[in-house]
Amino acid sequence: MTVAFTRRDALNEPLDVAGIGIGPSNLSLACLLESVPELRSRFFERRGSFDWHPGMMMPGVELQSSFLKDLVTPVLPTSRWSFISYLVAHKRLYAFLNANYDAVPRQEFARYLAWVAKGVETLRFSTDIRDVEHRDDRFVLRFDNGQEEARNLVIGTGSSPFVPDWAKPFLGGDCFHNSEAKSRLGDLKAARIVVVGGGQSGGEVVEALLGDPSSIKELTWISRRHNFEPINDTPFSNQVFSPEYVQAYLKLGGEQKQAALKNSILTSDGLSISTIHSIYRRLYALRYLEPSTLNASLSPSRDVIQMERNGNAYRLIVRNHFDGGIEVLHADAVVLATGYRFRLPDALGSIGERISLDRNGYPSLNDDYTMQWTGPRTNRLFAQNAGRYSHGIADSQLSLMAWRSATIINALLGRQHFDAEPDNAQLVWATQAASAMPHQLQAGYSDGMMSS
Repeated sequence: MTVAFTRRDALNEPLDVAGIGIGPSNLSLACLLESVPELRSRFFERRGSFDWHPGMMMPGVELQSSFLKDLVTPVLPTSRWSFISYLVAHKRLYAFLNANYDAVPRQEFARYLAWVAKGVETLRFSTDIRDVEHRDDRFVLRFDNGQEEARNLVIGTGSSPFVPDWAKPFLGGDCFHNSEAKSRLGDLKAARIVVVGGGQSGGEVVEALLGDPSSIKELTWISRRHNFEPINDTPFSNQVFSPEYVQAYLKLGGEQKQAALKNSILTSDGLSISTIHSIYRRLYALRYLEPSTLNASLSPSRDVIQMERNGNAYRLIVRNHFDGGIEVLHADAVVLATGYRFRLPDALGSIGERISLDRNGYPSLNDDYTMQWTGPRTNRLFAQNAGRYSHGIADSQLSLMAWRSATIINALLGRQHFDAEPDNAQLVWATQAASAMPHQLQAGYSDGMMSS
């Protein structure tokens, strides 16, 4: 693709903001920037078109958040790029409502995102950024056939599949990350399969394998967790996916943030109830109702400590944290549902060396999602999906995508263009000031009457 340069480019006037990567987060930002004409923006993606997790689009997979938490609705419900607008544009709003989904099919949401990506004018696909340099008062983005300049950057390249060190030497056709599951599972000729990872992604792989187990003799699903646990999708638990929780979380110290993140892990990384039911019922049918030779083993509290070749197969050494024992598993194929990790794109080049990282290897973020770096404050680097440790568990999810985009735009403008203030929370997270306490309670504390 040839990058189109306008007269503004010829005059060497930089963009106000350039986006690197076009995933849901930067797509959300691009949509909301349409309502801010004073900010000139453009977003770049090396892929030829928008495609959201194509390797995980197996039949029946569902979204784990409300469709109202789309690209724009939480902060700009009148936008033409809402999920409801997509349904209306495709003349299936009533059919969708009548389907009465408990959870929206992920394939439907992916089509919505692709529809938006075709309509937003500031997106540039098939444009691979080779290098980014900071020069004077701007960033210079270089492509194969040109360059673009911008005062601010937003990194929206998303997370990369995480592969444990013990599995890296064996990656290939019969050992792969679940991000490739859709394209690989159908052709996988393996009698013994081990799925590693007890979250939703692992559950979806197991569900798909159980749906057509004809060539499988042994299926083992292992997880570090104490059990194959459901997502905590209750109203109070879901308050962690709210602006008010993020603002309270930002005020915590480092150790407090780690504890809060650990305590809320199942609001994000648990299994959907529908997936749990599907797997359990399928196992029941294969064991009691259908003539099947499949030996399925679900093994929680397991941690792989070593993997090695065993002829044309694999041998996995596993520690059982339930009773401390050591087990040996044999597999012809291993599927790694081991999650994703954020990393800075290679294109940042020398700029990457100027960005401060936290102890988890993530960029150190300020409250407004700007990275801490050694460059001038007038040239800011924003990061999407990089704040799991700094901003809380919701940062890597779709839930606060629009609110985060609004926060970034407000920071770029230096004013509150979007109302990003929290709602009236049902839960009070932070300690209340003494002046807000009832008089009798204040007196009790001051007199030492409330001690235990």
